Amino acid sequence: MSIADPSPTPAAVLVAGDARLIERFIERVWSEDGLAERTLEAYRRDLEQLARWLAGRGRTLDTAGRDDLSAYHGSQPVSVRSMARRQSAFRRFYAQLARDDGGREDPTLLMQRPRMPRGLPKALAEREIEALLLAPDTTTPLGLRDRAMLELMYASGLRVSELVDLPLSGLNPRQGVLRVTGKGGKDRLVPVGEEALAHIDAYLRDARPALARGHGQPMALFLSRRGDAMTRQMFWTLVKRYALVVGIAPKRVSPHVLRHSFATHLLNHGADLRALQMLLGHSALSTTQIYTLVAKEGLKRLHAQHHPRG
Repeated sequence: MSIADPSPTPAAVLVAGDARLIERFIERVWSEDGLAERTLEAYRRDLEQLARWLAGRGRTLDTAGRDDLSAYHGSQPVSVRSMARRQSAFRRFYAQLARDDGGREDPTLLMQRPRMPRGLPKALAEREIEALLLAPDTTTPLGLRDRAMLELMYASGLRVSELVDLPLSGLNPRQGVLRVTGKGGKDRLVPVGEEALAHIDAYLRDARPALARGHGQPMALFLSRRGDAMTRQMFWTLVKRYALVVGIAPKRVSPHVLRHSFATHLLNHGADLRALQMLLGHSALSTTQIYTLVAKEGLKRLHAQHHPRG
């Protein structure tokens, strides 16, 4: 069988040498780049799958060439997004091998990058956000917590992981700011509006002590009914539940849609793109500029709907 033969073979075991190379790579990118745990897990999975495929053909990660990687991509069809992530893992891995061994050729150098479809972020209308924020029953401790979390998510444009990981010490109500730890472990200060602060204050005063009772002094700002920190999955579920309550299709709503809505509504009301970049914690302005396209699409729809010649 030739190196480039993509015909399927039984899954091979991960050889010890490849396992060591992958472990060293994961430790390096974690310590040097501070990648998120989910990204590290995806990179590990992609590299282990490649290593097993190579092992079935008598090859290893450090002996694989460009033909091997091309054959692997051809034999393992995935979505464009998954292909982009897989190639990112391979490029980082082989770039590290090349740095460690100056005479080694990087087989990914001429690899063609997949074209990612440019999808626009989905945002809710302001009236839909208003209905969603009013959905929790604030006569209960959990309702007070949920209203505070929704208000803060929309007021500050946090990622869901940033929201549930917020420590109690990260909130400065007197100055009206949060200290948020974002991607790559980077800290940023995020302003919190008066409305969100008022609901957080009500939660801290009337709900959090009841949720924390019997659990010592929990560090997290937002607590579950068990007194421990909320999780991304918990918040995702409650957002979907409140969407149903107010008649919004759950598939249109997620924690990230609240972040998109925050950004889109700020731009619609005249916010500066650079300021929005800082608020969202984007490392590159190009990431933030996608929201200008969302705003333009909204103007086009408005024109088509109301202009007599639209």
